[in-house]
Amino acid sequence: MKKAFSERIVQEIRGTVLRDEPMARHTSLRVGGPTDWFVVPTDSDDLQSLLDLLGEFEIPFLVVGGGYNLLVRDGGIRGCVISLERFDLLDREGAVLVHAGAGVENAALVRFCRDQGLTGLEFLGGIPGRLGGALAMNAGAGGGEITDSLETLVVVKDRTLIKKERNQLVFGYRFLHLEPGEIIVKASFRLTEGDPEEISDRMKSFLEKRRATQQVGYPNAGSFFKNPPGGLAWRCIDGAGLRGSRIGGAEVSTVHANFLVNRGGASADDFLALAARVKEQVREQSGVELTEEVRIVGVDLQQ
Repeated sequence: MKKAFSERIVQEIRGTVLRDEPMARHTSLRVGGPTDWFVVPTDSDDLQSLLDLLGEFEIPFLVVGGGYNLLVRDGGIRGCVISLERFDLLDREGAVLVHAGAGVENAALVRFCRDQGLTGLEFLGGIPGRLGGALAMNAGAGGGEITDSLETLVVVKDRTLIKKERNQLVFGYRFLHLEPGEIIVKASFRLTEGDPEEISDRMKSFLEKRRATQQVGYPNAGSFFKNPPGGLAWRCIDGAGLRGSRIGGAEVSTVHANFLVNRGGASADDFLALAARVKEQVREQSGVELTEEVRIVGVDLQQ
């Protein structure tokens, strides 16, 4: 069965197909064991072919964006990891509607909107990664969230394209509900016409603020923990005396306490152990229960 799948995936998929690919190459934390298969479909038809093949052989799959909000365990991922980086559509319709593919980089989407004289997504330019990942976690900054201007979402479910209106979606702080097996492939945003120079100024403001507070200097996944209700995760971590705390190559950043960074040679286990320490000491110090914003996937090394 494995041999038959191996032969067919190479024959039938037009995009990039990699075997036993280390996920450390595809995550901003630079950790993670190998995935059985890593596939970059060329387009929607190629994605449909891949999903048909995975379904036929009952092989599980995981869709990743830019790998900026992802921690892959040291044992890697059984099944197939799908990257939609080639889904890079950017198009304007009418006065204020923008269509973007899931693989578009956040910064590229914001620059496109600026050049089109459309405002509403400037905050996204300071958030690394790709649109699909930003939508999946309802990314936000400076009081704005990506769902604020979202008009429609196109997903693949059971190898069928489904278009969802904003009022059909369930979302909240760092959360967008997707049904099991749904894959975001495209989104449309209703924006507001604005002056490109003023839009550029707002983009610069967001970038400067991010650089001033979050330029941590080492591989990281952005904010590791969600902000607790009515509070800020970094203040809780700082208040527990954890800034600079380290396990193996993983460290609580000395620049921003809600960033866990790879100081070199870190493993996923280092990050998981450090995260557990942070949660325990914050709970003991303030009674606050922190939860991870970073998505944790894969299997432990011994598995």
